[in-house]
Amino acid sequence: MKLIRTQDAVGHVLCHDMTQIIPGQYKDARFRKGHVVREEDIPVLLSMGKENLYVWEMVPGMVHENDAAQRLCALCENEHMVRGQVKEGKLELSAAIDGLFRVDTARLREINLLEDIMIATRHGGRAVRKGDKLCGTRVIPLVVEEEKLRRAEEIGGDSPLLELLPWKLKTAAVIATGSEVAKGLIEDAFTPVVARKLAEYGIEVTWTNKPGDDMARITEEILNAREAGVDMILCTGGMSVDPDDRTPGAIKASGAEIVTYGAPVLPGAMFLLGYFADGTPVMGLPGCVMYAGRTIFDLVLPRAAAGVAVTREEIAALGEGGLCLGCGVCTFPNCGFGV
Repeated sequence: MKLIRTQDAVGHVLCHDMTQIIPGQYKDARFRKGHVVREEDIPVLLSMGKENLYVWEMVPGMVHENDAAQRLCALCENEHMVRGQVKEGKLELSAAIDGLFRVDTARLREINLLEDIMIATRHGGRAVRKGDKLCGTRVIPLVVEEEKLRRAEEIGGDSPLLELLPWKLKTAAVIATGSEVAKGLIEDAFTPVVARKLAEYGIEVTWTNKPGDDMARITEEILNAREAGVDMILCTGGMSVDPDDRTPGAIKASGAEIVTYGAPVLPGAMFLLGYFADGTPVMGLPGCVMYAGRTIFDLVLPRAAAGVAVTREEIAALGEGGLCLGCGVCTFPNCGFGV
């Protein structure tokens, strides 16, 4: 590039888009990259505050911002993603399907430590819907050294930084514990709440039971649900330390490997997560899932629905951001809960 006075730009080729803003009416590129400046363009450019212009003067070893954004986008792009058009040096990816969005945080951070390079994404580990923005790429200057892009590509390696996994699980069993529910003394208000949350991810409740508080019966029904072939087993209630709360012991007795009993999340501290040998998840849901707007279940469910095994380390990492602020108007997942 070289910098020249706008009045001297006739016949020169613009090296980047020139945006014009007319408040309340217009904000877009008035002149696009590659436009050959004409005499009649001069007053318009001056009215846009452009007293000087960068025009093409390509130097070996330098890459234009539009081309650089394309190369950075290629480091992120994966299956089920749609690439937009480069605009003013920026390029975005969006979701082609509903699914679980994941980010390789370590590599993303390493690339963003490079001078003049940037990739911005939405938070990983969250559900996204078709059409949602996933990331944006660009470089800071109008042109960037080829060597910096090569370094970013070396860090990126052979696998994309981003991943979008479609929902995999289709069916679930809900085992509603509690003698008051089994005896019909109160209506089971828990199962409908859980069913609504599951439906957001295309999961249907196909098996239910009300075994009361007897630990052996709860275990038996867990095994019956597993025999029925459901993709996920959820036990509601009975998760605290009261003498009649037998759900954790029943899940353990069923043979599931317990990942965690307890989570650094409020609401949802008494949450239990385990897996059977074939990968079927089993969860113990504390009472807060029934009455609180968003809980630990909303943070774990998208990962489970995509068939991703959740580790104890991932549960522990939810501590920072694991305090729901109970906002008057809930905007989850567009908030800090679970981030």
